[in-house]
Amino acid sequence: MEKKFAAQLYTVREELKGEGIRPVFRKLKEMGWAGVQISALPSGYDPNEVALALRENHLNAAGMHISLERLQTDLDNVLKEADLYGTKDIICPFLSNDLRNEAGYREVKKTLNKVAKQAPEYRISYHNHAFEFDSKIDGQDALSFILNPEDDNEILAEIDVFWVKKGGYDPVKFISSYENRMPIIHLKDMTPDERQTFAEVGEGVIDFISILEWGEANGIEWYAVEQDFCERHPYDCLQTSLTNLNNLVKQVTVNQTGRQK
Repeated sequence: MEKKFAAQLYTVREELKGEGIRPVFRKLKEMGWAGVQISALPSGYDPNEVALALRENHLNAAGMHISLERLQTDLDNVLKEADLYGTKDIICPFLSNDLRNEAGYREVKKTLNKVAKQAPEYRISYHNHAFEFDSKIDGQDALSFILNPEDDNEILAEIDVFWVKKGGYDPVKFISSYENRMPIIHLKDMTPDERQTFAEVGEGVIDFISILEWGEANGIEWYAVEQDFCERHPYDCLQTSLTNLNNLVKQVTVNQTGRQK
């Protein structure tokens, strides 16, 4: 399972701008990450430099976060980048305020399915926040509407467990609807105090042992760790998350061994 842990680059967005892509990738590899999820690259970045940084550090690309606008207007180049990085996973990560209504969500679902049909060799996913839970469409929240496992819906899930918790749902129960329909899951923890803000994985209130056990049984290929805002240096936060995840893996193994006896 340790080879499935990826650092989401949004966590180190300022370091990417200040230090450069290759030094940041090198630091993440030294920490022990097996991959990175491509996101928040500096303006005007060179995809060839990103590919080089992946190769020279023996890091895998755990998908790419690509804006809805770019999926609509620059899909050919997006697919070329995906090929360059060696990934088939393309994820829509965020929606502007004007799309956070019934008409907007219907249009987003239509658009992402269109992209999936235009690029059948790739996997198109949607990454949630908490705002999707504020809208109801056809008797369900907007996130469930977008990801509803209908025969003609080709959109896969990239559930962010923090935002599910923030929306008032149990992350373990919520992800159970997406077995073998979620190649990548987003891990981030929530502080146990009244702030309910971002915490390093294993330092908060979310039950990651159950999430990891579910993930191993239901097709998770990458566990991408993201911390939107860090109270310490982002490198320190990512190191804590990875150390805790590796310790949680040991507990998952003990639990699985116990059930097999």
